[in-house]
Amino acid sequence: MTHVTIEEYPVADGEAGPYSLTTGPDGALWFTLVHSGRIGRLVPGEEATGHPLGPGCGPTVIVPGPDGALWFTEYRGHRIGRITTEGVVDAFALPAPDRGPFGIAAGPDGALWFTETAADRVGRITVDGQVTEFPLPVTGAFPSAIAAGGDGAMWFTLNQANAVGRIDGNGTVVLHPLPTEGAAPVGIAAGRDGALWFTEIAAGQIGRITPDGRITEFPLPDRAGRPHAVTVDGGGTAWFTEWGANRVGAITSDGSVTVHDLPTPRSEPHGITVGPDGALWTALETGALARVAPADGPADGPA
Repeated sequence: MTHVTIEEYPVADGEAGPYSLTTGPDGALWFTLVHSGRIGRLVPGEEATGHPLGPGCGPTVIVPGPDGALWFTEYRGHRIGRITTEGVVDAFALPAPDRGPFGIAAGPDGALWFTETAADRVGRITVDGQVTEFPLPVTGAFPSAIAAGGDGAMWFTLNQANAVGRIDGNGTVVLHPLPTEGAAPVGIAAGRDGALWFTEIAAGQIGRITPDGRITEFPLPDRAGRPHAVTVDGGGTAWFTEWGANRVGAITSDGSVTVHDLPTPRSEPHGITVGPDGALWTALETGALARVAPADGPADGPA
């Protein structure tokens, strides 16, 4: 895919901080406003709406849950949140007020799994709010994003331990160190071939790891681009944001990379997802959601 069109849809002022976004079961985009403590909803072509959570909670990553609701982390509130498609909000406290939950993803077991950046743990929460924590075999690791792999386990990045981890349903953890020192991985997403893609924000690379732990790293054209989040479209292409370079990029299974400049300078792209319309959508911290689609027709189907 060489040529794309990019359209921006303002959803908040410049201080609210759109951060993560996902497609909900209602066919809308749901997104976090990390600085203003709100969850937003956008149906492409309509006005965005919002749901207040409370000041200072720092909603961060949002994903669809197995129960038809949206689940999200409150990085500064040290809680896991849930919002129905009607806008009813619940929050579940973690065992201690110092966990810093960041990444969250639905697991194959009908629960949500999340990372605790400040506690060197991965957590699991059932849809009725029961929390279990699993310690990691390393300290100061800053576990970040998490995704369900095709092997029945959860995979996550360890930003400060320079590794990708795997945790099974019993809490058994295996760590895979990255070949590049100080790569600082953040985003991670499952591919279509059983492998997972991840970003190396400090190294300017995209990584790929197979279920048996084999890692391949692909340098980006701009090593200072600060790749942050990653998602995989219906055709198996991985899309990522370059937070420091104001771009989105795509990488195919053979490592071919294409990058696209965003129209507004310094818009700080963070999360990225396949939208309800099959296009790619990314959250711009400066106050908008951007739609990225092929210039010659609709994007690949929803992931």
